Amino acid sequence: MRPIHLSSKIFLDSGDPAETKKAIDVLGFLDGQTTNPTLLVKVPEIGEMKANGQVTRENIFPLYKGIVQNISSLIPDGSVSIEVFADYSTTTDDMLHQAYEMYSWIPNAHIKFPIIPAGLAAAQKFSQDGNRVNMTLCFSQNQAAAVYSSTNGAQRGSTFVSPFIGRLDDIGQNGISVVRNILQMFNNSDHHVEVLAASIRNVNQLMAALALHSDIITIPFSVIDDWAKQGMPVPDEQFSYNTPSLQDIPYKDLNLQLPYTEFDIQHELTTKGVEKFMQDINTLFA
Repeated sequence: MRPIHLSSKIFLDSGDPAETKKAIDVLGFLDGQTTNPTLLVKVPEIGEMKANGQVTRENIFPLYKGIVQNISSLIPDGSVSIEVFADYSTTTDDMLHQAYEMYSWIPNAHIKFPIIPAGLAAAQKFSQDGNRVNMTLCFSQNQAAAVYSSTNGAQRGSTFVSPFIGRLDDIGQNGISVVRNILQMFNNSDHHVEVLAASIRNVNQLMAALALHSDIITIPFSVIDDWAKQGMPVPDEQFSYNTPSLQDIPYKDLNLQLPYTEFDIQHELTTKGVEKFMQDINTLFA
């Protein structure tokens, strides 16, 4: 059962419908699910097919479609994020071609575009057509500002931005501070962009995101299970994410009304993340 004081939506970060069922069973609820190419590789069904040489470039989309349709049927009132297959060589038109196809797979899709120039251009067009997006691989306040600007005019609930906490922590920066800064930046906005805290590695990071009242938090099943075993605690604003070894990231005063092209969206972790996702997909065809 949903905790009384829980204000954030809880998503499962997984490409496996079996974990969707387990998460619903453990929590008693589930508000949505995020999928991506890396998670697709981890689905047992896909792994078995890969071992038998049955995964090809021709059937990967139908396989992905079947998986997300299964997930969608389990959480029909939630959101399911589906990610385009893209790297820095993928054009805006290529991303849009994928996005429109993927969006037709289920009625509750958010399409994930990477926060790179072609991804923002695709998101702008896709959003202007009234479709839902989840802008992924966010590691900076500037990137979140660009997402806001590129999707200006969208309805609340139709646009997510996903700052990755764990990956920033991995390089000695406090990922929670990026979530905090983005939420603060959006305080006086129209709130059409919702903050989806991602790359959660443990319950302590989950507690920190809950204390900030992140709009949405996506977590792997292992963390969901740990949280449930602890009684699904919900911290108040006084919760301290005590990480003296991590460098805090300072807040920037940014003008959200600037064109999205005015924001510096470069980040080494975005570059690595885009490359990693495509590498994971390519391993399926080895």
